[in-house]
Amino acid sequence: MASAFFSAFIFLFSLKLSHVMCAPNCGPIVANDTDRIEFALNLEFLEAEFFLYGALGEGLDSIAPYLAEGGPTPIGAKKANLDHLVRRIIEEFGYQEVGHLRAIFTRIGGIHRPLLDLSRHTFAKVFDEAVGFKLSPPFDPYLNTLNYLLASYVIPYVGLVGYVGTIPNLSNKNSLSLVASLLGVEAGQDAVIRTLLYERAKETVEPYDITVAHFTNKISSLRNKLGMCGIKDEGLIVPLFLGAENRTDSNILSADPNSLSYARTPPEILRIVYGSGSEYVPGGFFPKGGNGNIARSFLEKA
Repeated sequence: MASAFFSAFIFLFSLKLSHVMCAPNCGPIVANDTDRIEFALNLEFLEAEFFLYGALGEGLDSIAPYLAEGGPTPIGAKKANLDHLVRRIIEEFGYQEVGHLRAIFTRIGGIHRPLLDLSRHTFAKVFDEAVGFKLSPPFDPYLNTLNYLLASYVIPYVGLVGYVGTIPNLSNKNSLSLVASLLGVEAGQDAVIRTLLYERAKETVEPYDITVAHFTNKISSLRNKLGMCGIKDEGLIVPLFLGAENRTDSNILSADPNSLSYARTPPEILRIVYGSGSEYVPGGFFPKGGNGNIARSFLEKA
């Protein structure tokens, strides 16, 4: 009972803090359909390379190089030490992301693949910031299946909530159809990752003496902090009154009180994937920033 009360207190404190820290730019931005969908390519590139390298040890340059539009090869990506089941799942996800890139490329054109940093160092920094101290040894996403799943928790959900935020602002029927179709698969990928992690929620991640559930809660809190627009992200286990219909503490699908998906704007997404809390300051997975008119417009104002 005390533990549940403490968890609820921490969540509400974080919620209050997040509102205090809200950035001015939390509303929709002005952009056309093409620019909005091109912006999503940044996340699609990130997911494609992480999944392909994780499962196969090679990325887009080996599978469909033309989709990269001459953009630089990712930094630090490598094959992960995965068990057979998860390797097959991640391989499928990687191919699905190639399909997403091709669908967008075919419908509206592509952008140069931005420089991506998928190195152990980048993930280690994210996990250090999430837990609030330097993990020893540094977190390695490629070390084993559990680490890779936790690293995967970091990425696809950001694209999912980005698509949810994009759809209401699209004006063309073809654009709506494309993004809705992309969202369906992104949501499925995130659900699979969260389910695999939920099965191991109470397991301790060696050698850190931190459970899987606690890591997910910390990562979600970090994304809320960086996004600076309130609570739009929750871990795998929540206080009962925050669960679906206040009847469960399981949170396999992150959603609002009506079990509707959260939405994020492009500035929020950039703050998170840059790891800087600012859409004007690149870093994190995008050391030189994202590409496309929306992402570059913020960099030009920096």
